[in-house]
Amino acid sequence: MRVGHGTAELPVPDGTPMGGYIDRPGPSTGLADPLSVSAVTWSDGGRRFALAIADVICVNEDLAARARQAAGCELWLAASHTHAGPETGCVPGGGPTPEPWLGRLTEAVRTAVRRAIEAERPCEGMAYRGELHGVGADRSRPGAPAVVPLDLIAVRDGGLAGVLAVLPVHPTVLPAANRLVSADLVGAVRASLRRRLGEDVWVAVATGAAGDISTRHTRRGQDAAELRRLGELVADRCAELLAGPGTPLWRAGPTGVSWATRRLTLEPAATTADEAALLAGYEQAAASGDPVATRLARSRLEGLRARTAPPVRTGVDVNVARLGGLSLAGLPGEPFLAVAERVADRPGEPTVVLGYVNGYPGYLPTAAAYRRAEYEVLASQVAPGSAELIAETARNLLEDL
Repeated sequence: MRVGHGTAELPVPDGTPMGGYIDRPGPSTGLADPLSVSAVTWSDGGRRFALAIADVICVNEDLAARARQAAGCELWLAASHTHAGPETGCVPGGGPTPEPWLGRLTEAVRTAVRRAIEAERPCEGMAYRGELHGVGADRSRPGAPAVVPLDLIAVRDGGLAGVLAVLPVHPTVLPAANRLVSADLVGAVRASLRRRLGEDVWVAVATGAAGDISTRHTRRGQDAAELRRLGELVADRCAELLAGPGTPLWRAGPTGVSWATRRLTLEPAATTADEAALLAGYEQAAASGDPVATRLARSRLEGLRARTAPPVRTGVDVNVARLGGLSLAGLPGEPFLAVAERVADRPGEPTVVLGYVNGYPGYLPTAAAYRRAEYEVLASQVAPGSAELIAETARNLLEDL
């Protein structure tokens, strides 16, 4: 297998509308840390597969299609889901990507993929998986354990050449009041890993199935210092995993690369929530002085108000790939972590699940989650059972590859 890595900068001018928070006080006013597009390519000599990760809030289907055409090979385009980058048309159910970002992101993907192809060389691959403590937890359940899975794909050419880390945590440390452009938690993890592994080792960080997981109950602040603390926690755990036993994925010689996609149509969600009751609940929580209860109550209101479009069926693509002994699933939108675990539960075969890939249907809660009127369910455009349908489709596609 030949593997390569490349990056391209994604400049964001001051005055750019920012995505992620509906109560942002204004456009961008400066730069906290630079945004980029990172690409990893795998080639078996006959077929080439590329994964590109862009520091944006979401990837709509028009952008994914344009980027694939520009890359000239099979491409998955994933969003890091930073809430401190440009607005790229991130609305529940998906929408058009606004200019200039449709053009700029397409060109950045083209550049990153080209650089990755130019850097390709024979490499071996290893998979590592372990628990990550203290970084992410179910954001709607204050007492939930702060434990999530962490996946690492290590690429070696004698020594360590690079790592792809998949972190199923919303990269949302910086607050809605922030107007400085930043890759947020993904950027902090990249920086910490580079410091830990050395400048000669490339680093790519993708966001996994983080629909219900965030730093809300683990972070101690919402500033650059807290970003560094959380980034170091992830880097520490990555170093521990890399020092232990891994699972061989491919060797430097010829190894198969394959992929498959299936189009699904998801039924619309029914709107049953009472806005007046949610507003009363928020006012009661605010009067209590409990900041956690107030934040959760406000988020429920925000979830209901995010559903501005009429209920319609939503088309999505479910993507899978096999890279040597690695199974990879690219799910659209914001799947809950349990959805990914359902896909990854394949004994004997390392399976890594990415979220935010090639389309944005919005939140994809589990069927059980619809019993609770939390933000993600209230904002979701799709009916209960949609996430399970996507997970089952991914598993079937992987079994057929």
